[in-house]
Amino acid sequence: MRGKQMVKESKVYQHGTLGMLVPGLFEGTMTVAELLKHGDWGIGTASGLDGEMIVLDHTPYLAQSSGEVRILNPDEKVPFATVHFEDIKNSFKAEDLTQKELESKILSDYPYKNVFFAVKITGKFSSVKTRVVEKQTRPYKTLLEVANEQAVFDANDLSGTVIGYFAPEMFQGMAAAGFHLHFLADDRSIGGHLLDFKVAEATVSLQPFTTIEQHMPLDNQEFLDKDLNISDMHEQIQKSEG
Repeated sequence: MRGKQMVKESKVYQHGTLGMLVPGLFEGTMTVAELLKHGDWGIGTASGLDGEMIVLDHTPYLAQSSGEVRILNPDEKVPFATVHFEDIKNSFKAEDLTQKELESKILSDYPYKNVFFAVKITGKFSSVKTRVVEKQTRPYKTLLEVANEQAVFDANDLSGTVIGYFAPEMFQGMAAAGFHLHFLADDRSIGGHLLDFKVAEATVSLQPFTTIEQHMPLDNQEFLDKDLNISDMHEQIQKSEG
């Protein structure tokens, strides 16, 4: 039984791709209930690009551009999300580190630069800066146009959790190459896609994956009919994620 569980825990599951969001495929194509069958931790967004999703221990939180943080209902849908079952391989204590310093430490201390892996950081943060995209309605704009209208939030001296992933350059388009991290404060006062942070004192946990399961919305006609132009996709992803 344990052997079967280990196989499941070494896998990351992703519904949709980040590249699909670039031209404006924002409509939800998988329910939250179905998504959570594939993982207890992860990140994503809601239908209509309605905010930033943070899945912590099977609870799907949604940080919205109003500043509100709520829990998604099981029947709500997501166009893009990445989740996994936790099976931490490495952990270490971090103190007084900026985001860039911490990311550099991870890649220099662990042999994961060519591996898709999860990152979880729990503890106290000196500062946090997040962004949250605003809910969109049809006709949908492009991802870059939406990102230019995002709400930005700042907070200092707070406790919370960072959850997200590192993807090697080869996965750009499927995901965002590099670190893609979301944050939620313990008191839910701030959440969203991380633009910057500084760790005061926290535990950093890493989970590399041997298997990636990519799920596509084949029952969605809009996705099947869409011409996905990849000529400037990488540039648009970099600009929208920064």
